[in-house]
Amino acid sequence: MGVGIISAGKVGSALGSALRAAGHTIVGAYASSEESRERLELMLPGVPALDVRRIVERSELVILALPDSELAPLVDGLRKLGAWQPGQIVLHTSPRFGTEVLEGAQASGALTLALHPVMEFTGTSMDVARLSGARFVVSAANALQPIGLALAAEMGGEGMVVNSADRQIYAAALDHAADGVKLALTQASRVLGEIGVEDPGALLRMWAGAAFERGLAAREGRGYGVVPAGELAVQRVAALDTLAAESPELSDVALSHRYVLAALVDRALAQGMLSAEVANELHTIVGNLRGPSGGR
Repeated sequence: MGVGIISAGKVGSALGSALRAAGHTIVGAYASSEESRERLELMLPGVPALDVRRIVERSELVILALPDSELAPLVDGLRKLGAWQPGQIVLHTSPRFGTEVLEGAQASGALTLALHPVMEFTGTSMDVARLSGARFVVSAANALQPIGLALAAEMGGEGMVVNSADRQIYAAALDHAADGVKLALTQASRVLGEIGVEDPGALLRMWAGAAFERGLAAREGRGYGVVPAGELAVQRVAALDTLAAESPELSDVALSHRYVLAALVDRALAQGMLSAEVANELHTIVGNLRGPSGGR
């Protein structure tokens, strides 16, 4: 199958390389910057850099690996030019949209899919190897879902279906996990550095890995997190408050910790792991111990 890549960024280049390895022909890629042209030469040697319209005209499958804000304008612009072809497969890689953003292509008879590879891309050949075993989230009409799942399998991954209407929620869940983990690890690293730990990353790597596994297990009903007893909750909050008072730049850590404790208590209460009395006691502790930022 002839595949066109718009554009030769980190995601598009990796997917194109994986599909070429699976036996498809990459007919062209859009590369507007010097960086993307260099990446095209590295990741897809021999593939010509073409303008968008020529890529669409030549391709049986068009991969739109673009920033979210550029998807709808490009699709609609190509519709007005009459570029989309009946029976042509058009997919985008954004986690936030289903197929609704491709309505301009669908109206012209194209078969539309959303296919999000769930991984971080580096823009190097390592990404192609990492696609093996990666999850791909597919959104499409029921009749077209097998196409998305087959493309995921050809790239070495495993497809799973999420309804188009749920893509915003799906993307929000991924962002919540990624942002929360990054924030927590950054804050913990800052606190450890403040007390003289020379390599906080090495210390946190094993600890956070175990916490990650416990978090995944919690989704299966085996607990959500460790809710500290009243005295321990006091000690934890007070310790971070004291540190924040001495180092005001760490006040965000003390405040974040309160929110985490409060969320753990609420979840444990909902799961029947805490009585209402104990939950109220812990909320009182978290709310009454106020640090430099004003507390919860």
